[in-house]
Amino acid sequence: MRHRDRGFPFIAFAAAIAAAIPVAVPALGAEDAVINSPPQAKDWANLAKLPDWSGVWTPNMSDQDARIKSDPVPWKPQAAAQIARLVAAENAGDPKGLFVNCLPESMPSWMLITHNALEFLYSPGRVTILGESDGNRLRRIYTDGRPHPPDPDPTFHGHSIGRWEGGTLMVDTIGILPETYIAVSEAVGLPNNGDLHIIEHIHLVAPDTLRDDLEIIAPHVLTRPWKTARYYFRQRARKYDIVEGVCMQGSFSESVDASGNAVFVPAPQTEGGNLLPPEK
Repeated sequence: MRHRDRGFPFIAFAAAIAAAIPVAVPALGAEDAVINSPPQAKDWANLAKLPDWSGVWTPNMSDQDARIKSDPVPWKPQAAAQIARLVAAENAGDPKGLFVNCLPESMPSWMLITHNALEFLYSPGRVTILGESDGNRLRRIYTDGRPHPPDPDPTFHGHSIGRWEGGTLMVDTIGILPETYIAVSEAVGLPNNGDLHIIEHIHLVAPDTLRDDLEIIAPHVLTRPWKTARYYFRQRARKYDIVEGVCMQGSFSESVDASGNAVFVPAPQTEGGNLLPPEK
């Protein structure tokens, strides 16, 4: 899998140069075929036939904890030893936070250990999942029949394609960065180390209860695919509306600069990411 160069200043410069030079627009080849075609009226009408997943969904956190015992992670011996050390540190009151650097929880940890609300948005050809933290996290699940790209750019949440089978959304995800965690808590987990593949079956098991059956294939750290499930409860009260969550904001304090402008300034914190009291 390739890593795309995200040199934004160079890209902007190149775009400006390109705009100044007349260039003939080449015809689209097979590999350039349009995949985001304009939806038709029937495509919007078909959305009404999908199961009702409206509202905001909050995770069943007690079940998350219980499933670590009922659906134990099949770690390889070396990985299990690392996990044991992390568990011991957490039990001793010195947890090694996995996400204190404010990088996204990513897949599969988002669906495994999230404590935050999420919601599903339907549009023709895709299901979008929005989350509350990481500056509003985002997953796109393409349901328009496209395949995975042959050489996907690795990302935190990967490339997801799905299809509906009755009321179940079948999701296949690849192209996930090797650094993303397979986590059982915010202090216990390991990087997947590459070749991660996630299969999900998301469906209602009661009018206001959603179940995500996950199969996590991580050949570098697991002895076999890990099958587990997570539950979410539907909430419709306003207090559960998704709010903006910006992880890095907690690393700054509000202040005023010499010109009287409202600014953020770095706040002192411990190695584990906890804020220190302001100096007197």
